[in-house]
Amino acid sequence: MTVPSLASSLSDTVSAAAESLGLADFVAQVRRSEHADFQADGVLAAARSLRRRPRDMAAEMVEALRADDLVAGVAGPGFVNLDLTDRTLLTQLAGRLADPRLGVGTPEVGVTTVVDYSQPNIAKEMHVGHLRSTIIGDALVRILEHLGGTVVRRNHIGDWGTQFGMLIQYQNEQPVPADGSDEVSMSRLAALYRQARARFDTDPQFAVRARQRVVALQGGDPDTVAAWQDIVAESTRYFTEVYDRLGVRLTAADAVGESAYNDALPGIAADLAAQAVAVPSDGALCVFFDEVRGPDGAPSPLIVRKRDGGFGYAATDLAALRQRVVDLHADRLLYVVDARQSLHFTMVFDTGRRAGWLPPRVSAVHVAFGTVLGPDGRPFKTRAGDTVRLVDLLTEAVDRAREVVAAKNPDLTGAALHERARQVGIGAVKYADLATSRTRDYTYDPQRMLALTGNTGVYLQYAHARIRSLLARAGDVATTVDPTTTLEPAERALILDLDAFADTLTEVLAHYEPHRLCGYLYRLAQTFTAFYERCPVLRAADPVRANRLALCRLTGDTLHTGLTLLGIPAPTHL
Repeated sequence: MTVPSLASSLSDTVSAAAESLGLADFVAQVRRSEHADFQADGVLAAARSLRRRPRDMAAEMVEALRADDLVAGVAGPGFVNLDLTDRTLLTQLAGRLADPRLGVGTPEVGVTTVVDYSQPNIAKEMHVGHLRSTIIGDALVRILEHLGGTVVRRNHIGDWGTQFGMLIQYQNEQPVPADGSDEVSMSRLAALYRQARARFDTDPQFAVRARQRVVALQGGDPDTVAAWQDIVAESTRYFTEVYDRLGVRLTAADAVGESAYNDALPGIAADLAAQAVAVPSDGALCVFFDEVRGPDGAPSPLIVRKRDGGFGYAATDLAALRQRVVDLHADRLLYVVDARQSLHFTMVFDTGRRAGWLPPRVSAVHVAFGTVLGPDGRPFKTRAGDTVRLVDLLTEAVDRAREVVAAKNPDLTGAALHERARQVGIGAVKYADLATSRTRDYTYDPQRMLALTGNTGVYLQYAHARIRSLLARAGDVATTVDPTTTLEPAERALILDLDAFADTLTEVLAHYEPHRLCGYLYRLAQTFTAFYERCPVLRAADPVRANRLALCRLTGDTLHTGLTLLGIPAPTHL
C-alpha cells in the first residue's frame, strides 16, 4: 500500500482538528514553509466568515493539533506552523524506500485519456515547430501511464488533401527512384513536393492535370491510391526514425491520419444540420457562436462543409472527437497543439458539446504551448530564413554534447562516447523545452542548455550519476533506516523534498504542465547538493551512515524516475 505524503497526512489531521472545533466548512490548505516544515492556511478565511479573531482561532487549532509527533504553533496574523519530529521524518523515509513506486499512487486507474500530439504532415520533413508538441505530449503520456491511466496515443497526421494530387502527378511525370536512409528518402520527397508546388503555381496545364489526379485519388483509382500509400509509408518510416532518435513513445501504429475519417464526414455534416447546430451560410455549412466574431464584428463561423462541397480540417477534427468518445470510450481528450489554434479548438469543443458528441463526463483540453525562438527573439529559423529541420537541430545538439562529455571523460571513446553524447544532447533539448512553462515562448540556446550548472538536463543527469557513483563506492550494503537518530537540518530538508514527489506529479496532471516536474527535480538536486556538502556519508559511523546512504538511494531513484517520466535518459555515468 502506498504511504500518503506528509502534506496529505497533515491535511487530514488539520481537517480532523477543524471538525473537532465545529468548523464544518473549513478547507485545510497545507504547504511547505520557510519558517517550519509546513504551514496550515485556512484559519484566516474561517475567522472572517465567523467574525472571530484569527490568532485566537489559530491558537485553538494548535491546541487541537497537540500530538507527540507534531509541534504546532501560531504564526503571523493567524497561520499555523507545523513541525514534525525526526522519528516521523525517518519513518516516512523508510516507507518511501520500501515502496517501489516511491510513494506515487495510481489515481488514474479506470480513466482513459486520448492524447493527440506531434501531428506532422505527410511528404514534409519535421521541423522545429513539431518539437514542443512531440516532447510535451510524450511527457504527459508517460506521467498519465505512471499514475495508472489508460492512454491512447494519437498522431493526427496530415495525409489528405489537394496537395497529394499535385505531388503524385509530378512524381508520375518526373520519376525519381527512392534510395538511401529514411531521412534521405524523406528529403527527396520534400524536395519533390516543393518542385511540384512551384510547377503547380506556374504551369496552368499541369495544375489541371493535378486537379484531375485529386479526383482520381478521391474516386479510389487503384494506381493513384497505390502512389498515395507509398508516399504515406515513406513519410511514416521517416517519422518513426525521428521519434526513435528523440526517444518518444510514438510508433507507426499511433498514426491515424485525416484520411481515416473521410467516410464519416458526410454523416458529421448531416448530423449537425439535422440538429440545427450547423446552418447553411453562403453555400457552406457553418456553426456560429455568439461570442466569436471577426475583426469587423461579423460572426466568425466554424466551416464544416465548404461551398464546393469539400470538407476541411474542422470536419475532420469533429469526426475524430466523436470517434474518440464513442469508439475509444475516452474520459479525457488532450490536444497538444500550438497556442495559435486556441480559437479553433474552442469552436470544435463547443460544437461537440452542442451536438451531444462530447458529453459532460468527458473533458476536452487544448494543451496549448508557445513558440521556439531564435537568438533574435523571432521564431527559430536558419540563417537563410528557412524553418529549422528537427533532424538538424538534434544532430547539432548531440555534436555539442559530444564535446561536453569528451571534456569531462577523456577516456571515453567510440560507441560509448557516441551513446553518452546522444543521451546528454537529446536530454538537453527535451529538458530545455519541458522546463519552460508550456504557454511561454522560449529561446533555443544550445550553449546554455548543455551547461553543467543551472536548471539544465545535464545538471540533473550529472547529479544522478554522482549519486550512483557514491552508492557504488559504498558497496552492496542493505539500505536500512534507524528512526532513533537525530537529523541535521540538511537531512530534514532532503527528506521533505523527497516526500513531495507524488504531490508534484498530481500538480503536473492537474495543469498539464511538465515544467512543474522539472522545477521539482532541479530543487531536489540542489537540496541534495547542500546535504552532500554538509553531511558526510561514507565517512560517517552507523547508524547515521546507513541513514544517509538511504537518503542517497532514494534521491537517486527519485531523480531517475522523474527524468524517465520526462522522457530523458538517466545514465549512471556522465
